[in-house]
Amino acid sequence: MSQNLTTIAFDADDTLWHNERFFKLTQDRFADLLRDYVDGHHLAEHLLAAEKRNLGHYGFGIKGFTLSMIETAIDVTDGRVPASVISELIAAGREMLEHTIELLPHAREAVEAVAGTHRVLLVTKGDLLDQERKLAQSGLGDLFDAVEVVSDKTPQVYTRIFDRHGTGAAHALMAGNSLRSDVNPVIAAGGWGVHVPHDLTWGYEVDDAPEDASRFRKVKNLGELPALVQEIG
Repeated sequence: MSQNLTTIAFDADDTLWHNERFFKLTQDRFADLLRDYVDGHHLAEHLLAAEKRNLGHYGFGIKGFTLSMIETAIDVTDGRVPASVISELIAAGREMLEHTIELLPHAREAVEAVAGTHRVLLVTKGDLLDQERKLAQSGLGDLFDAVEVVSDKTPQVYTRIFDRHGTGAAHALMAGNSLRSDVNPVIAAGGWGVHVPHDLTWGYEVDDAPEDASRFRKVKNLGELPALVQEIG
């Protein structure tokens, strides 16, 4: 096992499998349902504001997103939104909770490659039941030594996880698509943060890359991760 790296952690949504595309499709449907009340651009701003405002109440995930859509629909229509629209939004959220999991390119190969030499973790945030469903459908569950579904990803959370399941953050690497959640807080905790960009990124997760951080790396896709792990040592 590597002297420097003992633990490799992966984000789940939009790192190992597609996720944001379903939010985007539902948001387009949301805009269509409310097109007679507000234009799409301003609706998106209202929805994002509601999502951020509600994170402390509902947490991350589809259920909070659905409740934020309903709240936004009520707000932008001054309470005039028809019950039929609310019903469609609830149905849209339920459909999101049932979508089929589709792995991103190189996901299985990357996890399998590092699992042969390192302790491998899955660290994800969101609704527990939904994350467990997606992991089960992904077929990757048996590859992980531990799975952590957390309410948020902060330096303190990563420190606790890597102390509990590894040999500390200094010997850990986290790979994910979100600079805000998967990269910057891990580096702040003393670990390695590897950015794996995805075409779609939720506005809340957008952040600046820590270009001057010695433990920051970026790969084009997960196919490049095993070689990077070996390079870091």
